[in-house]
Amino acid sequence: MGQKYLWWQRGVIYQIYPRSFQDSNGDGVGDLPGIVERLDYLEWLGVDAVWLSPIYPSPMADFGYDISNYTDVDPLFGTLADFDHLIEEVHRRGMKLLLDFVPNHTSDQHPWFAESRSSRDSSKRNWYIWREPKSDGGEPNNWLSNFGGSAWQFDERTGQYYYHAFLKEQPDLNWRNPEVQDAMLNVLRFWLDRGVDGFRVDVIWHIVKDDQFRNNDPDPNYQPQWAPHRKLLATYNTDRPEVHDIIGRMRAVLDEYDERMMVGEIYLPVERLVTYYGTENSGVNLPFNFQLIETPWHARAIGDAVNRYEALLPAHGWPNWVLGNHDNSRMISRIGKEQARIAAMLLLTLRGTPTLYYGDEIGMHNVPIPPDRVQDPFEKNVPGLGHGRDPERTPMQWNAEPNAGFTSVSAWLPIADDVESTNVVAARKDPNSLLALYRRLIELRRREPALEVGNFVSIPAEGDLLVFRREVANARAFVIALNFGASAAKFSNENLSGKVALSTCLNRENQIIDRAIELRPQEGIIVELRDRMT
Repeated sequence: MGQKYLWWQRGVIYQIYPRSFQDSNGDGVGDLPGIVERLDYLEWLGVDAVWLSPIYPSPMADFGYDISNYTDVDPLFGTLADFDHLIEEVHRRGMKLLLDFVPNHTSDQHPWFAESRSSRDSSKRNWYIWREPKSDGGEPNNWLSNFGGSAWQFDERTGQYYYHAFLKEQPDLNWRNPEVQDAMLNVLRFWLDRGVDGFRVDVIWHIVKDDQFRNNDPDPNYQPQWAPHRKLLATYNTDRPEVHDIIGRMRAVLDEYDERMMVGEIYLPVERLVTYYGTENSGVNLPFNFQLIETPWHARAIGDAVNRYEALLPAHGWPNWVLGNHDNSRMISRIGKEQARIAAMLLLTLRGTPTLYYGDEIGMHNVPIPPDRVQDPFEKNVPGLGHGRDPERTPMQWNAEPNAGFTSVSAWLPIADDVESTNVVAARKDPNSLLALYRRLIELRRREPALEVGNFVSIPAEGDLLVFRREVANARAFVIALNFGASAAKFSNENLSGKVALSTCLNRENQIIDRAIELRPQEGIIVELRDRMT
């Protein structure tokens, strides 16, 4: 194949929300020793890297995204010794470990912020974003918090406002201050020195704000069902040009180590997203591509999104794809149970690095949360709009026991009502389960260079069909045909000749394909080509 591909280009990433993966000590909340208990499952599934949502000490106002110490582990999850054991066990199984890095804001309980708000003359005053009130005592500008209301909080002691893009308990750091940059880069080094293989960088497009603090304009396309902060275009408090210089500094730190990487959380139109690849050695390795979450779930819309993304990628940019995460509705709740198998095949055959969200591989769905059990501050601040993130963060369903094998006590969030049928133990016994399909797809992907790192070639198709080819020099080539429709469909091509390598339906492997593929309703097929199609 010539080119050397790095582990994060070849691999499959699996996201764990630590509070909800496995409780080892009977407090109803997942922890690091619990994750160690379940590593054999991840090894069996075939994933290459594990990404953990935040595990740092935190008052938990936003469940770990409000950090009070960047270089330790919250006692809820364990200790640094537990973390060292976890990374040892991950590496022993040939997998990698990614941590969440949350650079935009700290907790208001972080010692840096306590010092910053102690007085206007504090040595750390400029570590955060403080502004004078307007002449009438009002907020410095019209910026809005992503979690509802103003993004400015008045501090009585010092008579100024501080900026918080999220909760008032999450003050934003001032990344224009070189001291802040140095301190946060040292946080990266702390974890890299412990053996961490990379980072998912939280809200990376937020970390620099307009130096003139100009007002944002209204969004003329705003819809009432959207979150309230979207009433304004985030022109001046996100996606500022200077952010790329800071990303370059982060990348330089990572490049001090061997084959380390970073994924950037970036909710921007794809035209802006691809700018975060930077130059070959200065950008984010993988700016998270959320198009499979955001694009209407139809063959033509998905096909257009894939082709546009591929066309916009810079020459050095490596693609990536995501179907679900801790901030978005579960895959099955978005697209329906019938489409889950198509979605799995799409995710694991597109060119680029796929990221799985825990539980999606067994078909977990959003769990309704009773009002008295709501945990998410977003839902509490903006009730009634359905933006709460608890439904997609519920405990992993390991078995059919009352607490799903997750804990021996009542879990921190409710367990799904379908746990008796939707769980890992049941799925492992069923050769036609969604979990079995994920495992077969990952196994085939790992075995075949074309599916792992090969080129993507779009093949014209109509209606509910999405068809593309994966190929690489000196290796087998494949055609992937996905029928998004509820009716049978046929794809014909005079040059199509081969056999079925894998289908989302059983009993089709090795079936000969000659000039046409007959697809069942909502079926996906991977065809191993006898000859290259022209």
